[in-house]
Amino acid sequence: MAAKKAERALVDQWRDMLALHARTQNELDRTLHQHGLCASDFEVLDVLAESGAPDGTCSYRVQEISERVHLSQSALSRLIARLEKDGLVERGMCPEDRRGVKVALTGKGRTLHGEVLPVQRAVLTRMLAGGPAV
Repeated sequence: MAAKKAERALVDQWRDMLALHARTQNELDRTLHQHGLCASDFEVLDVLAESGAPDGTCSYRVQEISERVHLSQSALSRLIARLEKDGLVERGMCPEDRRGVKVALTGKGRTLHGEVLPVQRAVLTRMLAGGPAV
């Protein structure tokens, strides 16, 4: 009986985590849409911004980004192509490995990230603190 109760608690905890993730993702998408982004777009910009060097360059290999944003390689490639079309990122050859592709923020991407960062963090704060979605 105790084992069944523990298993039920485990499953309930898992489902609560999934529900929180779904609610948070939906709220991020809704809020970021006002800035022309979805949650995944912002995550890529955020990862690139975190990689910034002192000279302002921000780049990662596509594979490194996919490990951090939890998207398939093909979904990430489509997302990066869309961000590139919007002038937010640029792709280039990886100098260390000519087969690799690096992605970097553009000035426009860096500016948009800076404007949207407090909005995204406010949503995370509210949702992960158990506050209501607005």
